[in-house]
Amino acid sequence: MSHRDAAHGASDAIGSALYGLATRAVRRLPRDLSLTSATTLATLDRAGPGRITDLAVAAGVTQPAMTVLVRAMEESGLVERKGDPSDKRVTLVCLTEAGASYVRTRHRAGVDAYARLIDELSDDEVAALTAALPALLRLAELDGLEGRAREESDR
Repeated sequence: MSHRDAAHGASDAIGSALYGLATRAVRRLPRDLSLTSATTLATLDRAGPGRITDLAVAAGVTQPAMTVLVRAMEESGLVERKGDPSDKRVTLVCLTEAGASYVRTRHRAGVDAYARLIDELSDDEVAALTAALPALLRLAELDGLEGRAREESDR
């Protein structure tokens, strides 16, 4: 087996493990909001206020679907619409304090769930994860860059 084949095999195995963890994490989330709603709240938390059209692109839904979603989240008190100070024709969707609290609570629940699992690992396994942390953070950064490039090409 060549070095390139071995590296590809490792990439596949790591990718499969990460994908499995991610999908199980999503399944474990509370069902109080749709995945698209939760993703939109997380986007607003990370990126700040946004236009409905930009939120639709980020979530991979149509603008009318995002309008309906924002209306429901607005009625739930999770978001509010405000005028854009730099362009009075534009309306921005913003997280309310309740929306920000929801995002923090959901994030904390996910962190706690993985922390409980990590506590079950051996010291050597925890050390291996600790050593892998810079690479995992870099993967998240690369995924964020890829997502932004995809969003810009969709415009």
